[in-house]
Amino acid sequence: MRVTTSKSKNSESFYITKGFINEKGVSTSSVVRKLGTLNDLLKDHGPTRDDVMAWAREQARLETEKYKKENEARTVLIPFHADRQLDYGRQKLYKGGYLFLQSVYYGLGFDRACRKIRERHKFRYDLNAILSDLIYTRILEPGSKRASYRAAMDYLEKPSYEEHDVYRALDVLAEECGFIQSEAFKNSSFLTDQNDGILYYDCTNYYFEIEQEGGAKKYGKSKEHRPNPIVQMGLFTDGDGIPLAFSIFPGNQNEQQSLKPLEKTILQKFGHSKFIYCCDAGLGSEGNREFNHMGERSFIVTQSIKKLPAEDREWALNGDGFKRLSDDKPVELSQIGEEKDGLFYKDCPYTTKKLHQRLIITYSPKYAAYQKEIRRRQVERAERMVASGERKAERKNPNDPARFVGKMAATKAGEAAGIQYYLDEERIAEEARYDGLYAVCTDLLDDDVAPILKVSEGRRRIEECFRIMKTDFEARPAFVCLEDRIEAHFLTCFLALLVYRILEKKLGGGYTCEEILKTLREMDFADVEEQGYMPLYKRSKLTDALHEACGFRTDYQFITRQKMRGIQKRSKGRE
Repeated sequence: MRVTTSKSKNSESFYITKGFINEKGVSTSSVVRKLGTLNDLLKDHGPTRDDVMAWAREQARLETEKYKKENEARTVLIPFHADRQLDYGRQKLYKGGYLFLQSVYYGLGFDRACRKIRERHKFRYDLNAILSDLIYTRILEPGSKRASYRAAMDYLEKPSYEEHDVYRALDVLAEECGFIQSEAFKNSSFLTDQNDGILYYDCTNYYFEIEQEGGAKKYGKSKEHRPNPIVQMGLFTDGDGIPLAFSIFPGNQNEQQSLKPLEKTILQKFGHSKFIYCCDAGLGSEGNREFNHMGERSFIVTQSIKKLPAEDREWALNGDGFKRLSDDKPVELSQIGEEKDGLFYKDCPYTTKKLHQRLIITYSPKYAAYQKEIRRRQVERAERMVASGERKAERKNPNDPARFVGKMAATKAGEAAGIQYYLDEERIAEEARYDGLYAVCTDLLDDDVAPILKVSEGRRRIEECFRIMKTDFEARPAFVCLEDRIEAHFLTCFLALLVYRILEKKLGGGYTCEEILKTLREMDFADVEEQGYMPLYKRSKLTDALHEACGFRTDYQFITRQKMRGIQKRSKGRE
């Protein structure tokens, strides 16, 4: 409410008015209270007009508080008619889970980024509305771009654009991909504490349901073992699993080569130069380690024990020289026995042609028991292969039980003979030597072992990011064909992951991805005779946490249209 005045020839009157939207959707106002004329008010609240205006504004504030309290506590009575049919074409059910994602989206400043892009390209459609809906639907109801547009029609705030505008926007999003990523990196620090002292990097690939190669869609080693062209994605996350940057590269390219271009983007465009690079053995080549040994950067990478030089490999497999991680007490692995808990380690300098490194070998009894049980089942399958006299064709999968089946095609005298299969006991024994062992290489020569191992263990967070994108957000298979639209598709998947991960972090990390997504997807609202909305979801501790994290509530028995507009504004940080 606010103070308004009206002047006549001989006097000036003061009023408190309230603005509202009438039935025709037009903004208007009504008088709540007449305060009096200036001459009368000067007697009690003078001596100047400014004093009267200050008093009047305080009265308006009190009236506003009174109105809010009355409306919060009031009972809403809406008549229903048992003999009246529904109106044709009137939508009654709306989805509102996107409001919580919208709170993060606007907190990341994507609306401002879209305005800057619009100034450069001079298009007429609402890029901010398109990008936000693509992100919300990727999380809540993943599908094609057409399906996303139709899904957004069920939101409390309907799309302000046409379906064909979505495809036009993809070209712009692809062209501005680097700018949008840099804005996301910069603005995410305002919503959550960035743990960017550690950067995890990994790669995955996505298949297309096509047979013909084209552009970046190339035949390569698919993670799903599918015979389709693929594109590959390189992804950086911070130490908490919050996505920072990504790149798309051809499916037949060696993933080792994908690191440097994307990391240079982080160094130059994002202005971030001090961090620890962490990855698995597949992306920890000597060149990548050397690249992250420069400046203020360091590295912690997984090391394959089998690929170590012979002397270092034998040292790693030797059970002597280990210490208990918890207290640094020396222990021999042969003396551990049936102990299932605890972690043991030993380390030594590890020098290659270009780098002085530190090699850390860890042993986990629990992990050893797990590997032993897995191998026992594989050996049983291999024994059945031998007993049946058949062996499956060679596979590239290193965990195939057929690797334990050997074959002979000659007699002891060297004469020709039929092929015979046998259980390769030597290979079984050789693999058993590696049970429970794990190796890490780093250039942090003087740091404690425990923090280094904790950083390496955190790689599971980036693996979880890929699982969410592929499974929950259904980023594969990709149905777009043109190169720029492929990049735009994965940009929206990346931004959806960023929005979701930040929301997940704001919730305190006490809920699973499945629980959060299920709750958001079920937050429906019924339109009650155009008077307001009735929530149709179950209130829970998770819904309470969502409301507290985002700063608004939708769990009232009834929400008037005016109040819902206020909720929508708060979700955009505009109130």
